[in-house]
Amino acid sequence: MTRTLRSVSSAVLIVLACVLVPVSILTVWVHDIVLDTDRYVSTMKPLASDPAIEAAAHNRIVHAVDVRVDGKEVTAEIAAWLQSQGLPPRAAKAVKGLAPQLDAAVNSAADKVATRFVTSDRFEKVWVTANRAAHTAVVHALTGQGRGALGVSDGTVTLDLGAAVEQVKKDLVDAGLEPAAKIPEVHKQMVLFHSDQLQKMRSAAHALDVVGNWLPVLTVLLAAAGVFLAHRRRRALARTALGAAFACLVIALALVVGRRYYLDHLPPEVQSKAAAGAAFDILVRFLRVALRTAIVLGIVIALGAYFIGPGRLAAATRSTAERTADSAAGWWSGHGVDAGPVGAWTQAHRRWLTLGVLLLVALVFAFWNHPTVVTVLLLVLILLAVLAVIALLAADGRRTVAKTAAGARAPRPPDDSEPPGDGPSPGPA
Repeated sequence: MTRTLRSVSSAVLIVLACVLVPVSILTVWVHDIVLDTDRYVSTMKPLASDPAIEAAAHNRIVHAVDVRVDGKEVTAEIAAWLQSQGLPPRAAKAVKGLAPQLDAAVNSAADKVATRFVTSDRFEKVWVTANRAAHTAVVHALTGQGRGALGVSDGTVTLDLGAAVEQVKKDLVDAGLEPAAKIPEVHKQMVLFHSDQLQKMRSAAHALDVVGNWLPVLTVLLAAAGVFLAHRRRRALARTALGAAFACLVIALALVVGRRYYLDHLPPEVQSKAAAGAAFDILVRFLRVALRTAIVLGIVIALGAYFIGPGRLAAATRSTAERTADSAAGWWSGHGVDAGPVGAWTQAHRRWLTLGVLLLVALVFAFWNHPTVVTVLLLVLILLAVLAVIALLAADGRRTVAKTAAGARAPRPPDDSEPPGDGPSPGPA
């Protein structure tokens, strides 16, 4: 009965831990990326140089200028003034007829100036400033709290490009296009994100924010408890690692499918499908990296659990590694290199040294800020290198111990310098 209860409890805890691994990654994303101003701005900053965002911003700025500058009105005012100064009516009419040319010139100038602006460092500064000021509204979009330059209405998240329009207006005036000075203050909106499920997303984000950073710790504890209660702990560890990796793979595939579905169902108010895709990609970039890292980490842990087990391949690999270490120790011993007491001590405490190194690498990974796949592979390489050094020192220690034991067993040769024993002395002849 006790054995069955332990098995069932272990299975439940392991399954729960596997399910909570991707959920924990989501909580870290919400807590550390979405709700942290500096990290959010750092995440959104590369979008300023994204071609899709530049094109969308360019179109919105040019459209704002085109709406605010009326060629007919301007030419009519100029013609009226010239006529008041004595210009013949026919000439004044000809001036009025220049309205289409003026509109074309204004549009061309606005297009060139807007293109230069959105591809310059100034647009990046405006973009960063707007996103920093808008961060509280992003929080509002996901938690229902806060306000900012980023508007949220009916599931649509928009960014105010008023500052960008003002910069282009100034550039047009500086370039000699005086009518641009009449452009009033404008707040042109660019849609960044739209979802009909935003209200549900708000509830989910609020729930993830409430659980905070302690959910990953709880997940690790659940997994550890499940492995501890299992009768075959090594096998349970491998299954837990693979289960967590599979759960993260499912979420990663769901992101791919969700992105395609989202872009295929954009409403008309989203001006640029490419820009919406770029915004989606940058916002979920941390999720993708974290999910890939968890998948690779799970596979690495499962492989490690297998190679310390009794499997044929695992045993053969360990035997080959030990023979290689013995050969290397014999080679450097033949060249006068000897680890001395360090090798013997390493051999005597090899098990604890190995456990200590594993624990140290695990702690480094746990405290690494936003680890990636490269982080996992780097730590694995470092771990393998340290274990190789331990194996070499232990092999040298075995040779030292063997030599000492062989010397103790060998018979001692007689010493001619010792005095003869107390035998009977010969009598007189």
